[in-house]
Amino acid sequence: MRILITGTTGYIAKRLALQLLEDKHELVCCVRDLNRIPDEIEDHPLCSFIKVDFLKPEDAEIPKDIDAAYYLIHSMSTSSDDFEDLEQQCAQNFKDLVETTDCKQVLFLSGIVNDESLSKHLKSRLQVENTLKSETYALTTFRAGIIVGSGSASFEIIRDIVEKLPFMITPRWLNTKTQPLAIRDVLNFLAGGLGKTELYNNAYDIYGPEVLTYKEMLLQFAEVRGLKRYIVTLPVLTPKLSSYWLYFVTSTSFKLAAALVDSMKVEVIGKPSDINSIIGIEPMDYKTAVDLAFQKIEQNAVISSWKDAVSSGRFKDQLSKHIELPKFGCFRDVKQRKVTDEAFTLNKIWAIGGRNGWYSFNGLWKIRGYMDKLFGGVGLRRGRTSDTYLEAGDALDFWRVLYANKEEKRLLLFAEMRLPGEAWLEFKIVDDQLHQRAVFRPKGIWGRLYWYAVLPFHAFVFNGMINALVKK
Repeated sequence: MRILITGTTGYIAKRLALQLLEDKHELVCCVRDLNRIPDEIEDHPLCSFIKVDFLKPEDAEIPKDIDAAYYLIHSMSTSSDDFEDLEQQCAQNFKDLVETTDCKQVLFLSGIVNDESLSKHLKSRLQVENTLKSETYALTTFRAGIIVGSGSASFEIIRDIVEKLPFMITPRWLNTKTQPLAIRDVLNFLAGGLGKTELYNNAYDIYGPEVLTYKEMLLQFAEVRGLKRYIVTLPVLTPKLSSYWLYFVTSTSFKLAAALVDSMKVEVIGKPSDINSIIGIEPMDYKTAVDLAFQKIEQNAVISSWKDAVSSGRFKDQLSKHIELPKFGCFRDVKQRKVTDEAFTLNKIWAIGGRNGWYSFNGLWKIRGYMDKLFGGVGLRRGRTSDTYLEAGDALDFWRVLYANKEEKRLLLFAEMRLPGEAWLEFKIVDDQLHQRAVFRPKGIWGRLYWYAVLPFHAFVFNGMINALVKK
């Protein structure tokens, strides 16, 4: 089948694309920025890519000869206050475009919406589902609750909490019940529902075999990790305080923390159906899902992470708009060293940040991360998806990867920390010389004052970093 897939760079779609390619389907992948095509599928013979922004669809050209489409666009962690309107607009534009094609089925991943009092997020998901319904094609909706897998937002947040806090004083919503579902099972539902006419114009709740509270999920997660954890829940933590609690303890943004707290007050219990037998799936239990996720992490084989979504940080533009370093009105810190072992230096550059640190004065980098978090930034907690691999669009601590090409020996990062201006950090090897450039474009007087305030630290931080990159 020829399949249109949206949200190609997102957590779900990136993994689903690989599974569909294994099943020998031909994919037409929609991306907003052609510089962010995932390396895993970029050169695949069954993949083609089209540039589409479903919020601005005027120039979009969707192929007419598609058989099915996946709608996997989500705005939960966007910084916009009107994400519901954006989601409806996006869904409507997608529908209008797909109705001009030969598409017979659209598959949509939504959230379980059975509680009488739905969160703002779940209401929006239900509205999107209603918007996508059409007389031209059949809609198949899979409604999932908490998704458990390496790199998923819920998994990484629980991981942060469990591994950092031996004793927890937590909000009362930790007693809310849910039915977690492994990412592998989610992908099997999405792929297995393709082309099944008995699923046309129907919605199905998909969920794991256990009903657990969030507190039980934390404790079972701790068991899998061999950790002893103690949890006390208090009724006095308001939604706003709960959001701040999540924001400072985990790697999530405040917007996403607030959306999650709002959703976590709602019970996510699925309605029984025959969907498991139709597709032939027996969803795995929660502990098995956690254990498999850590196997992927230990193998350094995490395919996608919610942190790599552009909405996880402050960067909103297309990468191509920032790939060329600005030349005017900027401050620069430029350093150069001779490279004696190019492979060693390149590997060190490609492993920078995350658990590996920044090779010099890591304590100062951590302090800068804490300061950024205090002022509403992303801080250092996002880390990186892989310890050794980078591609354009990846989150790297409080940076965003703009360009990563080992053959060209160039890595370019853009700062997503809170700054009175814009900052770039570039590493490039030319003629056995490593060029390290920090470029800052200030905004107003505060930007200039900021540069001069941090300038004394550059001498030893950036010198130490470039020295570590060239010396064994």
